Amino acid sequence: MESWRSRLCDLRFRRSIALTPYPDGLPTPRRYWAMTVIGLALGMSVLDSAIANVALPTITHALHTTPAEAIWIVNAYQLAIVVTLLPLASLGEIVGYRRIYQGGLCLFTLASLGCAMSHTLPELILARVVQGLGAAGIMSVNGALVRFTYPHRLLGRGVGLNALIVAVASAIGPTVTSAILAVGTWEGLFAVNVPIGIVAALIANRALPETPRVDKAFDWVSTAFNAAAMFLIVIGVDEFSRGRSPLLAAAELGVGLAAGAFLIRRELKFARPLVPIDLMRIPIFALSVATSIASFSAQMLAYLSLPFLLEGFLHRSAVQTGLLMTPWPIGVGIAAPIAGRLADRWPAAIIGGAGMTLMAVGLALLAMTPATASDLDLAWKMAVCGAGFGLFQAPNNRTLLTAAPRERAGAAGGMLAISRLIGQTTGALGVAFLFRVATIHASHIALVCAAVVAAVGVVFSLTRLGAPPATALAHAPAEAPEF
Repeated sequence: MESWRSRLCDLRFRRSIALTPYPDGLPTPRRYWAMTVIGLALGMSVLDSAIANVALPTITHALHTTPAEAIWIVNAYQLAIVVTLLPLASLGEIVGYRRIYQGGLCLFTLASLGCAMSHTLPELILARVVQGLGAAGIMSVNGALVRFTYPHRLLGRGVGLNALIVAVASAIGPTVTSAILAVGTWEGLFAVNVPIGIVAALIANRALPETPRVDKAFDWVSTAFNAAAMFLIVIGVDEFSRGRSPLLAAAELGVGLAAGAFLIRRELKFARPLVPIDLMRIPIFALSVATSIASFSAQMLAYLSLPFLLEGFLHRSAVQTGLLMTPWPIGVGIAAPIAGRLADRWPAAIIGGAGMTLMAVGLALLAMTPATASDLDLAWKMAVCGAGFGLFQAPNNRTLLTAAPRERAGAAGGMLAISRLIGQTTGALGVAFLFRVATIHASHIALVCAAVVAAVGVVFSLTRLGAPPATALAHAPAEAPEF
């Protein structure tokens, strides 16, 4: 019975793909309009993560609350994304990536208005949860939409532009926050999203590509276990890194890991699971995911510790610190488009490995910076790190997206986004842990750790040279029913 249902589901899936014409990318100028929408929405969702971190002290004072309570303004947003990202990527395969993206964009815009109109901490936290759900809708299918927007021969350019938007949005968060707070209140940090979101939603209705849909039911059971595992693991690690109740942290981690183990065991039965274990069987895909996690972990380790190095050890002012960190996003902005074009011609293992090597060298040089270092010495080292990071992202992301079959583009895009979040979260928790246990030279130690993690990323990237090419594993008939 199960085998018959499995073959029927697979037949329906193949028929839905075969009967629907999906050209190789969008024609111009529609391609440019689609990429404009994709960039605007992704940039807002990534930027809002950085903005809230920087503005937290201001918001804490304005709402008359404590830092311990206000931290949930950040945590609520991140947790909502982490918990729902993979389920929304799976839902995108069923209802179409375009619908998920449009829904996420509209929800994010409305929630931004809700954040700006909040007068109490609970109201703001609730609005941030909804905003996180919208951001998850944007991030979960972003990579899939890029793959259907650009023709295969130009996909590297699209992925390069996408990587540029993510990297720059993450890097300029402090600068944007300072600029808005200099002329307005904290509410303006969220209100600015509303007109941009409305314009993007109007363009999206006509520009975004239609994509294939899979004839399967949404797996609510796996979604529940995914939510429990992600939530409890993140909360448990956060509790541990902050040095709070060790027993509570251990309990949260234990239950979260148990839920994750049950989820993986359940997902192994399905041909197209919610957690894309099928794609992780493709060596080059798994290595690209691991490399992505390493790169973003190294970036976050560095980016959170550098202000402490510049202000505490090198005695620069807050304004000087912001200016000295600017060469990093500039380096990304220069290298990412170049890397995108190279990715269409050269193996990602070589380009990505070179980029991560450059980043590791830059981080090591920053870690060895003497107390007498000049601004110019700091600036060029920052630029080296940014150029290396920008050179790596586009080739790696292109390989990750194209390693999966086209009908699994949503799952691949979801893994691309979740690997970035895992890396950033790991880096942030690493910095919190180091500053708790190493009060002296913690920023230097964090930079050394970042260089080591980047070097590990080099190994992962170069290992792809010996990996077999992507196969059609996801096309294989299932041995059990979908759901």
